[in-house]
Amino acid sequence: MTLTAADRLALTDLVHLYAAAVDDRRFYDVVELFTETPELRLPDPPGALDPVTVHRGRDGVATAMSALAAVDRTEHAIVGEVYAEGPEPHYALGRITCIAHHWSRRADQVTDLVWHLRYDDEYVRTTPGWRIHGRALTINAIETRPVRRLRDHPPQRSRGTAPT
Repeated sequence: MTLTAADRLALTDLVHLYAAAVDDRRFYDVVELFTETPELRLPDPPGALDPVTVHRGRDGVATAMSALAAVDRTEHAIVGEVYAEGPEPHYALGRITCIAHHWSRRADQVTDLVWHLRYDDEYVRTTPGWRIHGRALTINAIETRPVRRLRDHPPQRSRGTAPT
């Protein structure tokens, strides 16, 4: 199967919807971007920068996303995307590079934990469209930066509303 321009655009949308949903703390929407039987492989920083923990199923993805509740804000900047056809029809591969900021308040100090990362993705075309079936997150570098000020996170929007 050759990936069409429409497929590539749909995969780009999927990747950016994931980043936006995480940053907006819409973790239920993140889970919906995965297939019914996904596998999410994550590192355990700072000790392990390669994927070492496996979360299976949508419940596993939800559990992984819940760890972000301890962070005040995130911002995922997608800086590179490469897509390729998979070995079977309705299957595609992706390599996504990203800079992910994780801002946390501790007393009177705000810190930005920056991950320079790569997602190695497997996608499956489903009835509702392309979904993430496998995602492995590898961290290439970690930075910690002081932050002068952090905007409070806006109130949670209801599902289906347009981002602001």
